[in-house]
Amino acid sequence: MSIFEMFRIKKKLDAPWEKYYKKEEINIKIPNISMYDQVKISTYRYPKNIAIFYEGKKINYTSLIHKIDKIANAFSTYGIKKGDIVTICLPNIPEVLYTLYALNKIGAIANMLHPLSAEEEIRYSLESTKSRLIIYTDIFYEKIENILEETQVEKVLIVSPADSLPKLKCIGYKLINKGKYKKVPFNDFYIKLNKFVSKYYDKNNDLTKRYGKDTPAVILHSGGTSGTPKNVVLQNRAFILGSKQEKNCLKRLKPGDCCLGIMPNFHGFGLSVCMHTPLTLGCYTILVPKFDAKKFDILFHKTKPTCVLGVPTLFEALISNHNIKNLDLSNLKYVVSGGDMLSPSLEENINAYLKSHKSSAHITQGYGLSEALAAVCLAFDDVHKTGSIGIPFPSNHVKIIDQSTRKTVEYGTIGEIVINSKALMMGYLNDEAETNAALQIHEDGHVWLHTGDLGYMDKDGFIFYKGRIKRMIITSGYNVFPSHIESVIESHPDVLQCTVVGVPHPYKVNVAKAFIVLKEGRHSLLVKNDIKSFCKKNLAKYMVPTEFVYRKQLPKTKLGKVDFQKLQSDIGSDDDE
Repeated sequence: MSIFEMFRIKKKLDAPWEKYYKKEEINIKIPNISMYDQVKISTYRYPKNIAIFYEGKKINYTSLIHKIDKIANAFSTYGIKKGDIVTICLPNIPEVLYTLYALNKIGAIANMLHPLSAEEEIRYSLESTKSRLIIYTDIFYEKIENILEETQVEKVLIVSPADSLPKLKCIGYKLINKGKYKKVPFNDFYIKLNKFVSKYYDKNNDLTKRYGKDTPAVILHSGGTSGTPKNVVLQNRAFILGSKQEKNCLKRLKPGDCCLGIMPNFHGFGLSVCMHTPLTLGCYTILVPKFDAKKFDILFHKTKPTCVLGVPTLFEALISNHNIKNLDLSNLKYVVSGGDMLSPSLEENINAYLKSHKSSAHITQGYGLSEALAAVCLAFDDVHKTGSIGIPFPSNHVKIIDQSTRKTVEYGTIGEIVINSKALMMGYLNDEAETNAALQIHEDGHVWLHTGDLGYMDKDGFIFYKGRIKRMIITSGYNVFPSHIESVIESHPDVLQCTVVGVPHPYKVNVAKAFIVLKEGRHSLLVKNDIKSFCKKNLAKYMVPTEFVYRKQLPKTKLGKVDFQKLQSDIGSDDDE
């Protein structure tokens, strides 16, 4: 910490949203403990409660902490110590949580990586983090066999999705997948996680040392504002604060309730809100290793979650499915959308679906990013305005600034969203320049995370997200926000989904291009003229898309978000359905 940082004067920050919280909820104190300690506390309080539900198998808190402690012991005996980085590259299976908390217990750092990452992405991650071990799934072994020589990886700990399945399902899984994947050449380098634990477990190894809130805990991955891959280093404090914030807002969640873990573990939203927070509340997380959008309603019927969090496309899939007649959703307390924009029309359709299926819940939006551990704002219970991403969590502050001057803009004016929180990242690993660009000290004396996102705040403190700065279209000198055009087009009765991107124009610089998915039974030949007329009637002339492309579905990223980059390079035109 520099002398300037130690003695800078911090001004009191405006927070019009604080009226929605009780006085004692506003300033959250973060105890000097670790993520592991939080789960340990839950084990003392709720030893027999279910902690993990995986494909029909129930794992209680006592069993969970026993597994964690045993793996932590083996890691420590092997030589993994405070500050060492170990990569976890697994689908949503129990071993993710076993190994994550085991590393956390001994002060090591878990580098969370997507198991479907390309070879080069995996190599770059292992190399840039200098990971000593990688915990990897057997079915994707071929992806790493040719890249590990270029890294510092000492061992590959192999896990199968079958390892924690109930016995009958385990047998079925092995029969179905027999011969489908290249076999792992097990040896001292490629070793099963269970064998590694058996080999290195030492009952005399004393693991009484504890690590606190400021110990680095997890590395997540982000493109930041520049789009290049970055390793986001988060401390224990981020997860601890997040769990306490969510407890204050999601008050109807009680011990024994359950959250559906659809969002992946390598995503801050999935790891923090869907997995860690439930385990700090005596709830359980339902792990879904492979999500099938066409059977989303069946998943609801089988697991009966209390809380579900996901991206808009997941909820779009739910209301489109008709596998279960008279699906009962009366157990649902919270339905939260994050990670991408939820259009007003989709919000309305989802709420109608929830009501017709006996749920008293209504979908709300949240907002966050990896650099602030995913959850920054949330709309909840009666603290909700249509189209808003909610209000900042207690102990978080958000302001909207003019990007060029860093001055706070008036309520209702669109600018860059910047965040101040105790949950902000330590920085990007070994990237001081990008860290300094993202985390900036303003005139008020506080450190602010520059998000690269656009939005505005109303006088009550509700935030309205308007998209990425890079997605903003400047056409003939006008600032055009794709989200506004999308919401107008999606309000047309024949439109299911719309995404708008900017494309080059010879003299207007850029113009809007709309990609549209129609509702079932509609065809572009019959509705395209009506949709164009609808746009001309409801949008300013410079906002009307110059191209309309019709698709059966839009491309998605690994996280289920619309893939804007693919659409940006799409050369399709009218009636390309």
